[in-house]
Amino acid sequence: MFDALSDRLGSVFDKLKRRGVLKEKDIDEALREVRVALLEADVALAVVKDFIAGVRKTALGGEVLKSVTPGQMMVKVVNDRLTEMLGAESSALDIAAQPPVALMMVGLQGSGKTTTCAKIGLRLGRKEKKKVLMASLDVQRPAAQEQLRVLGQQADIATLPVIAGQMPLDIARRAMQAGSLGGFDVVMLDTAGRLHVDGGLMAELVAVREAVTPTEVLLVADALTGQDAVNVASRFNEQVSLTGIVLTRMDGDGRGGAALSMRAVTGCPIKLIGTGEKLDALEEFHPDRIASRILGMGDVVSLVEKAAETIEQEEAERLTRKMEKGTFDLEDYRGQLKQMKKMGGMQGLLAMLPGIGKMQKQMAQANLDERLLKRQEAMISSMTPGERRRPKLIAASRKRRIAAGSGTTVQEINRLLKQHKQMATMMKKMGRMGKKGLMRGGMPGMGNMPPGF
Repeated sequence: MFDALSDRLGSVFDKLKRRGVLKEKDIDEALREVRVALLEADVALAVVKDFIAGVRKTALGGEVLKSVTPGQMMVKVVNDRLTEMLGAESSALDIAAQPPVALMMVGLQGSGKTTTCAKIGLRLGRKEKKKVLMASLDVQRPAAQEQLRVLGQQADIATLPVIAGQMPLDIARRAMQAGSLGGFDVVMLDTAGRLHVDGGLMAELVAVREAVTPTEVLLVADALTGQDAVNVASRFNEQVSLTGIVLTRMDGDGRGGAALSMRAVTGCPIKLIGTGEKLDALEEFHPDRIASRILGMGDVVSLVEKAAETIEQEEAERLTRKMEKGTFDLEDYRGQLKQMKKMGGMQGLLAMLPGIGKMQKQMAQANLDERLLKRQEAMISSMTPGERRRPKLIAASRKRRIAAGSGTTVQEINRLLKQHKQMATMMKKMGRMGKKGLMRGGMPGMGNMPPGF
């Protein structure tokens, strides 16, 4: 999402870091470039002005100019201001009330409200262990209620039965009654959207809000919309008093200005972000972590959390035992490829690693993208179980068969086997060294690991 902005800011700060001493004109020149970068990323003009003024005041106040490492200090000042602009602290959904708690989803048509409703329902069920009921109040869009019912089946979340001809306000009241009688903790109300903000839409939303008094009124906004998304958020906030924002399509290749502007313009916290099409592709919004990603400092905390959620304990223990024995085969290699896809693919992982942003262009030129993972998985799937367990069996004739079966070339098969061999060798060394050996000697080429790593 923030690739272009991250590249621009990275080049600005690289210039500053190369200078031992910074003067006022150096900071002014850098801030001019930062201003242009933010405006090109679709950040609202008023937000950019406040941001630049705040950074300049802090920088010229002596914190940067008197620092031993002024370039690094400048990055810290910008990082702190970015975090403040995004909301300073993360804000969780408010569901601590007498059940059933009502969550109301609002937004324009096409912003992803219905899918986001199911995503939040799934998240509340899995992580918070809440019993969730979803109800569609959208009687305008054809098949909207059916869409929510299908998503409910996929996510194993209860949905309110549809009664033909019933109006949104009546559906909302029936949903709350069903939630109370059915012992549900949370009732999610998926309201109708329009292609634009109009009086009829707002009157309908206000009536529903007054009838059910939801603890959360969440605006679902498309992060790719740009400046218009900020205007939409302001209009909704004026009319229905938003309590939070959910940004969808944060995995897209847009400029990201909406995410940087919405909190500052509306005062409403961004609570969740959609990071993909799958129902589990929803993350909490952490301002400090997003600021770090934008400035190319990575987000290792989110990476660790994502790994903890997706890696299966039994599989990890099985792989550890195989490492100790030095028997890392192609079946294990395929398992690691699948694990990487679960965690957001190569691009998703790289975006969270510190300093990787500058290397992404070289990686793209080297063909290190999602297609490579898919091709490697296809190659391994075209092998027999025996070949996966014993790669040494794969001679020339077998390579030709595997290449034909996977739509690849013999050269690609050779590269895969070479990569697996290198990985197997590394795994064998790690297994022999054990935990104490790793901490004492470090991994080859990675320097000494800190104690307890």
